[in-house]
Amino acid sequence: MPDRRPLISGNWKMHHNHFEAIQSVQKLSYRLTKDDYEEVDVSVHPPFTDIRSIQTLLQSEKIPVELGAQNCHWEPKGAFTGEVAAGMLAKLDVTYVIVGHSERRELFGETDEMVNNKVKAVLKAEMTPIMCVGETLDERQADQTETKVAGQVVAGLAGVKPEQVASMVIAYEPIWAIGTGENATPADAQAVCALVRSTVAEKAGADAAAAVRIQYGGSVKPGNAPELMAQPDIDGALVGGASLEADDFARIVQYRLGGD
Repeated sequence: MPDRRPLISGNWKMHHNHFEAIQSVQKLSYRLTKDDYEEVDVSVHPPFTDIRSIQTLLQSEKIPVELGAQNCHWEPKGAFTGEVAAGMLAKLDVTYVIVGHSERRELFGETDEMVNNKVKAVLKAEMTPIMCVGETLDERQADQTETKVAGQVVAGLAGVKPEQVASMVIAYEPIWAIGTGENATPADAQAVCALVRSTVAEKAGADAAAAVRIQYGGSVKPGNAPELMAQPDIDGALVGGASLEADDFARIVQYRLGGD
C-alpha cells in the first residue's frame, strides 16, 4: 500500500470563541508528543473568528498542528457579504479548507458545481481542499450510496488536474452519521472509501488514486478510531464533536496506541 500519511482533522463547526479555541489548542498540544506528530498530520478547523488567534498561537508556540478552515467562497473577491475568499485564508497560513461539508450541502444548499468551484479556488490559492462526500439515510436505505458518492466525487473533481487530485483529501461523511452518535462500521466505511478511490482512479488515473488521502467522518470517537484507521483505504478522520474536547481528540490522534 502506498505511504499515505494519516491526517486527523478536527472540525469545530460553530463552537469555541477565540478564547476557548486557544485553550483547546493549548490543551491538545500538552497531550500530543513528538512521536504523535511524526506519525500523524493534525489539523484544527475553528470558526473564522478564531483563525487569526490560532495562527498566532501555533506560530509563537511552535506547535506542529496545521491550521484549517471550514469553508470558503470560490470567487477571489467581490460583493459577497459574509463570505470569505480562499486567498484571504491563505494569508493566514491556512493549510486545509473543508469544502462541501454535508451540513453545507444539506442546510445551505451547496451544489456539486459550487463544491467543484471551491475545490479549484482552494487549489489556486495553494492550499489543500478536504472535499466531503456522503449519502443521506434515505439514499442509504434505497441502496443509492454508491451512485450518490461516486457522482459527488466525479462532479467535485471536474476540471481538476490529476496531479492536483493527488494532493487533495477526500472525506467520506455519511450524512446519517453526522452528530447522531451513529457511525458506519469499519467494513462499511472501508467499502465506501474504496469506492471513492476507485472512482478517483477512473477520473484522474491510478497514480492520483494511489496518492489521494481519504478520510472517514461521522461520529469518530477514541473507541472506534483504531479499527477505522486500520482499514486499507482510510487514511485519516474528519472529527466533529469529539474534537471539541482536547483529551478525546488527542486520543483519536493517538489511535495507534489503541483508543480506549
